[in-house]
Amino acid sequence: MTAKILLTSFDTWLPHQKSNSSDDLLAKISQIKSLPDSLTFLRKLPVDFQLAPNLAIAKINQLQPDTIICCGMAESRQKLTIESCACCDRDIRQTSVNLEPLVADLAATEISHEAGKFVCEALYYAVLKHLADSQLSTKCIFVHVPILTEENADQIVADFLLILTRLP
Repeated sequence: MTAKILLTSFDTWLPHQKSNSSDDLLAKISQIKSLPDSLTFLRKLPVDFQLAPNLAIAKINQLQPDTIICCGMAESRQKLTIESCACCDRDIRQTSVNLEPLVADLAATEISHEAGKFVCEALYYAVLKHLADSQLSTKCIFVHVPILTEENADQIVADFLLILTRLP
């Protein structure tokens, strides 16, 4: 049985942004014909602290995926960064995924322990809390995506594809 994977991305939120790198990455991934049909894309979530988590959780409840990879843009970062946790006030939610083997030998990926204090972290926290509260064994990670350029795009896509194959 093939694992069902939900992939999410965000829309832009600032006037200077022509696109959101998280959605640029998922657009590239969606064009790869050899990937399994078990991928579901929830693209261009609004950059809204309540709406984005509500839409994602509704999709999770409908789809009941085995794995969730939420993606967000990190304009100031140079590598893909997988977030180990998300915070809301004093509550910290850790991913259940063992991140060390997930990123082992990946050239353009590292682990981060700071999810950004913005809508990305709010989404990640809400999804992790929903999974825990619902006692679901669904795996969930959040991946921050740097701005994609001609120089880094191939390596970022290659790393992301390896993450996709290592997770389920």
